[in-house]
Amino acid sequence: MKKGRLEAFSDGVIAIIITIMVLELKVPHEHDLQSLLPVLPVLLSYVLSFVYVGIYWNNHHHMFYLVDTIAGSALWANLNLLFWLSLVPFVTEWMGESHFAQWPVAAYGFVLIMNSISYGILARVLIRHSGKSSALAEAVGRDRKGKISTLIYALAIGLSFVHAYLSFGLYIVVAIIWFIPDTRIEKKVVAHTHPQE
Repeated sequence: MKKGRLEAFSDGVIAIIITIMVLELKVPHEHDLQSLLPVLPVLLSYVLSFVYVGIYWNNHHHMFYLVDTIAGSALWANLNLLFWLSLVPFVTEWMGESHFAQWPVAAYGFVLIMNSISYGILARVLIRHSGKSSALAEAVGRDRKGKISTLIYALAIGLSFVHAYLSFGLYIVVAIIWFIPDTRIEKKVVAHTHPQE
């Protein structure tokens, strides 16, 4: 089946997720910079989550660019990813409002790890449909970057009960790792767009 509806639906859901996050930001009633201090944890949580959602949107776009058709299983795998992404606004607000308390920071990590696993499942479903020699299969390879990210999330969840700010720091590290679009997929997208003659 064609992939257009899935991509359009995913783009819409991701846009709504970002909108929900920004609507949760509360503007201080005072008019000086001091008034931003109490809302700084919420703002930092929002910025990090915005970057994460942007990373997933970016890589989702590139991944689907490399496939021509999808199977029905991809619809469910994609919905699974969107479900976990839809929880990002909830844990973002909880973590920010709690000023990085242990349980909210651990819950944030749990949602991130489930997003990572769900993205990996979606990639495997698409590769299974496209074939092991497909451009996507070659681009994803062994997915070391994804596996390392999942391990860092697991470590961060454990560290949240020792010192929550260490966990938050590890979440930033993973975001930095993924901030630049995955070059493996970027190269395949370029090759797919401009095949050598």
